[in-house]
Amino acid sequence: MFAARIFFTKVQSPLCRACTTMHSKLIQVAHNPDSGIAIVSLGRPPVNSLNMELLNALTATLVDIQKKKECKGVVLTSSLPNVFSAGLDIMEMYNRTEKQLTEFWNALQDMWLTLYNLKMPVAAAINGSSPAGGCFMALSCEYRVLVDGEHTIGLNETRLGISAPDWFNTLYVDVLGYRNAELALLRGTLFQPKEALRVGLVDELASDKASAIKQCESYIETFRIIPPIGRERTKWNLRKRNTLWMKVNRTADVEEFLSFVQMPKVQAGLKLYIESLKKK
Repeated sequence: MFAARIFFTKVQSPLCRACTTMHSKLIQVAHNPDSGIAIVSLGRPPVNSLNMELLNALTATLVDIQKKKECKGVVLTSSLPNVFSAGLDIMEMYNRTEKQLTEFWNALQDMWLTLYNLKMPVAAAINGSSPAGGCFMALSCEYRVLVDGEHTIGLNETRLGISAPDWFNTLYVDVLGYRNAELALLRGTLFQPKEALRVGLVDELASDKASAIKQCESYIETFRIIPPIGRERTKWNLRKRNTLWMKVNRTADVEEFLSFVQMPKVQAGLKLYIESLKKK
């Protein structure tokens, strides 16, 4: 089912003195046995576009980590320079059969349900550009630290002539508040780091990726004095409304996606966007 093959090896990592590192074709995971924190790095060049293979690999990785009793938290980041994730892979939505589109959307739903409901603390070290689905993935984490610089973050789907799904929008409203989210979604706003911090889209800024990871680890470390059962139950209570909505409406969500993405105008818009990318 999962395209990525995972194996284990002992290495010395700059992130920690003694780590177990798990590699796959698209995902790297460094486990620090001292802190119990796993650093999960996306690595699909050139911009970590979320295709079905990467979505399935991330889901499998998070499920595997969740089973490890010694793991106390996850930091999600990117192994690519200056980019966290460019979002959903447009090629998964252009000129595809209904079966292919359904499988892709199901993979996205599975990844989100897994990331959003991970029992342990999970923080995003956002080391670069994070538009659209990249922003959505960061929103699904509990805590977000963005590296300062000349990159942006936001749900900018309207700029591409498409609309973010209801469950993307709901997370935006939960984090930004209704009015800020409404204006940002309608305009397809991409926030510079300081503005993202001001509106509450991210919790902290960092000077570089290493600092962002350390700040995420510090967030996770604050839960050492909190009984896990209390934390896990509280997280579920806070997130069950969105989670249960998805579980009840999965089929309807797929049907809505299919109806929209297969519209001739949408396909034509995707084609133009793909052609513009080829010219860059």
